[in-house]
Amino acid sequence: MSRVRTAVAKGLRAVLGLMLLLLGIAGIFALPASFASYPVVPSKEGAPRWVRGAYHVHTTRSDGRGTPGEVARAAREAGLDFVVLTDHNDFKPPAPAWVDGVLLVPGVEISTSSGHLAAFGMERPLEGVRQWMPPGDAVKAVAAAGGTAVLAHPVQQRNPWKDEASAREAPGFELYSADTFFRQAVSNPVSRLLPAVGAYLGNPGHGVMLLATPTPEPGARFLELSRERPRIAFCAHDAHGLPSYEAVFESMAMYLLPEQVPSPLPKDASQAAALVTRALGSGRALCAFRALGEPAGFALEGMDPERREARVGDVLEVRLPGNPEEGTVRVEVWGDGRLRPDGRSVELTGEGVVQVEVWARAPGRFFGTEWRPWIVPSPVRVLPRGPGI
Repeated sequence: MSRVRTAVAKGLRAVLGLMLLLLGIAGIFALPASFASYPVVPSKEGAPRWVRGAYHVHTTRSDGRGTPGEVARAAREAGLDFVVLTDHNDFKPPAPAWVDGVLLVPGVEISTSSGHLAAFGMERPLEGVRQWMPPGDAVKAVAAAGGTAVLAHPVQQRNPWKDEASAREAPGFELYSADTFFRQAVSNPVSRLLPAVGAYLGNPGHGVMLLATPTPEPGARFLELSRERPRIAFCAHDAHGLPSYEAVFESMAMYLLPEQVPSPLPKDASQAAALVTRALGSGRALCAFRALGEPAGFALEGMDPERREARVGDVLEVRLPGNPEEGTVRVEVWGDGRLRPDGRSVELTGEGVVQVEVWARAPGRFFGTEWRPWIVPSPVRVLPRGPGI
């Protein structure tokens, strides 16, 4: 009996020692996190305010930690105007409503047999939807209801989208997913998870931003699908309350252009929700990792803004917002385009699609810096040269 007690005591000491070691390692990152300074790019004086909000948020109606009211309060504290709620298989969500000055917009995340499909903006009830339904039927049901279907975390190892035919039909794609960032960190506990947890203890916003380390797979898949038809890029909070709603809301947001959606939003909740969902589904909204700076004033010029199309040989000009210092931002280009030596214009080199993003030099895990995505618009379709060109 004494041997058993001795073995148990040794096991407990080993577990306690490991926990203390991990806490000690995490604590190494807490001190530098307290010195991390945001935003990286300060806003210009008098810059117009764009309507901003959170997309893909879970509450206690499914597996989230906060009630809709608590989510609204967190969004208000983070300075957001709207939240698109997408509780799992919540096929009869509440109507749009103003709660604590924040517009709660109904949506749903449908669990299909081949992955998860986020949907919002339905003008009519969803017909024939159920858990684990065929993915193609889910995409068609959302379209029939007048909504926008979005492939949720489509290349995530745990819950990817596995059906090719329906992937080519859904207009939306979660290019950057906070939930995917977190799961990637869990699979790299020493290099990514512990630094983020430690930083979160000293500076929650910085801890969340350390998770935002993109990998090539989502972008490659996104460009592949975008070559066939216009696609909409989304940055998904996929917020469940851990990390806190407020910390995630302060880190990123979807922004709506002022020519599409006025600020402030209309007082009528249904009217305001219709404006928000139309703008999100138009492809003209953009994502910004707002901890790095506000995107108001950003523009991608030289294309048809409504159709997001240009032609081979055209040049897109990137207009940056705020007052970025030299060496703090850079333009990234993927697909059928190349960045010119000026670092701000993109020549379209071939028929297909081009993705143009702005990245910023952000605080790193210790006292250094790391490049992270800042402003993420939807891609531009590149058409053949016109006659006589």
